[in-house]
Amino acid sequence: MNHSNQVIKIWKNTSTLSGYDEGLQFTKNKIEADIALLGSKAISLEQFPNLKGIFRAGIGKDNVPEKEALKNQILVRYPSKETIDIIFDETAAFTCNLIFRMLYRSTGTLDPWHKADRYEISKKVLLIIGTGNIGKRVFKNMETVMCVKTFDLLDNKIEELQDLIPLADCISIHIPKTNENEAFFDKEKLGMMKDNSVIINTARAVIVDENALYTEISNGRLKAAFDVFWEEPYQGMLKEFYPNDFYMTPHIASTSIGFLEGCRKGLDELIKEINNA
Repeated sequence: MNHSNQVIKIWKNTSTLSGYDEGLQFTKNKIEADIALLGSKAISLEQFPNLKGIFRAGIGKDNVPEKEALKNQILVRYPSKETIDIIFDETAAFTCNLIFRMLYRSTGTLDPWHKADRYEISKKVLLIIGTGNIGKRVFKNMETVMCVKTFDLLDNKIEELQDLIPLADCISIHIPKTNENEAFFDKEKLGMMKDNSVIINTARAVIVDENALYTEISNGRLKAAFDVFWEEPYQGMLKEFYPNDFYMTPHIASTSIGFLEGCRKGLDELIKEINNA
């Protein structure tokens, strides 16, 4: 890709566009930053007195100070609809990859040559928590493969989880990060899960109570696969169970080339918008 030299100085808290940043000028000095390129971490606008724009390289808005930026005449931009659709599709597909990986984790060994008995996946139950843009895509991808059940607070009463959770061989989380959803999967809900079941998280780590999950995995009851973490890069307590009981990927569920090229295009458009202002 050929990009003209930019005079705009960019501060970033994400490595998302590494390798797609040719021609951009970065700074670690928040005071001289014209644009803040954001991943999933929050910023304080008070530390950016000369900021002219914010570009969020992703779909989550919980860490973007939109109202404060508007008051300060700071432009806030997100990826295009086309790019967001790529994010939704790829995150859903990657989630399905994690589901298959964890449900087929114990199929046998090569040395000694051993084939493990297993129930066919069509008899397994997948519970999708949250049926928004990504959750509904996971449902569509998986409904012909296994028994899929859904729960969404817009459609279901919270009490219904008491019956749904114990049925699931695998639970996949697709709800946003809000104050109400923090530790949504707490000690009580994790305790409802059946022995040897799996929890998949490509949404936000804080939706699951880290300490409670550690207890369940250390007791040998549950398994998990996470693409999102309480701190990133993750060096926390659950890392000791990687890769078998706690499988980890480095927050890459949506990181396809189409997504990266789309984000770069959106950032270039923001730079042009600022230069033309």
